[in-house]
Amino acid sequence: MLPGRSFATESDDAIDRIGHGTAVAAAIHEKAPEARLIPVKLFHRHLTTNAEALALAIEWSVGAGASLINLSLGTANAAHRDRLVATVGAAAARGVLIIAPRETENVSLLPGSLEGVLGVLADGDCERDEIDLRDGSGGLCAAASIFPRPIPDVPRAHNLSGISFAVANVTGFLARTLEGGLPVETLFR
Repeated sequence: MLPGRSFATESDDAIDRIGHGTAVAAAIHEKAPEARLIPVKLFHRHLTTNAEALALAIEWSVGAGASLINLSLGTANAAHRDRLVATVGAAAARGVLIIAPRETENVSLLPGSLEGVLGVLADGDCERDEIDLRDGSGGLCAAASIFPRPIPDVPRAHNLSGISFAVANVTGFLARTLEGGLPVETLFR
């Protein structure tokens, strides 16, 4: 793992104090163990951030050499649309694919519902070893399992779950594909 960067307003280190990023990184690495991860911190002690920090984190990640950007977060606040459209467009122009939640509880999320982002839908019935690519009303999206890897002796219903892990599972599958040497832009032709 490469040295990270914090965009959390209350912290200047990349230490994951709530475990969200660590759990998501583990889900990605389970699918793509050779993937080079660049930790970027947006949450400090709560699962909240702001759109400017998110945009800056995406821009920094592009500059740091990311091919894929996993965003296990989103906002329904349309006031942030223009800033995120510009950021997503700049990332796409550099060949970087952003993967983010497309919606939750039938509410569209940014940046996951934007053109140039692979939006992810949570599917509690999807098996962990598959993703379902769909052509939705807003373009191509992927549905994936909401569960990370199993924990020995812990029933599936008691494990962590949610859209963050669906996004991480999709990111892991794509990272594994890229390990074979394919450029990001060829994944969805």
